[in-house]
Amino acid sequence: MPTVLQIGPYRFFFYSHEPNEPPHIHVASGRATAKVWTGTVSLARSKGFPAHELGAIIRLVHSNRELFLEAWHDHFGASPNI
Repeated sequence: MPTVLQIGPYRFFFYSHEPNEPPHIHVASGRATAKVWTGTVSLARSKGFPAHELGAIIRLVHSNRELFLEAWHDHFGASPNI
């Protein structure tokens, strides 16, 4: 599970066994987790994050979207579609 970025308490990563899903990034902080689609920058699911943190996470994904997409495509060997 490659870590792409660490910002404050948030670790942004993906699982190596998810190549058949659209590009996305997982976020963890403590026991809280979330999954965010990077194409549309929208929340797929979350567990344990309060709403105000989810808003901050979405903003962080949006501002780092190109980095996350590049890391996804580098890892899975697909062409970037940014």
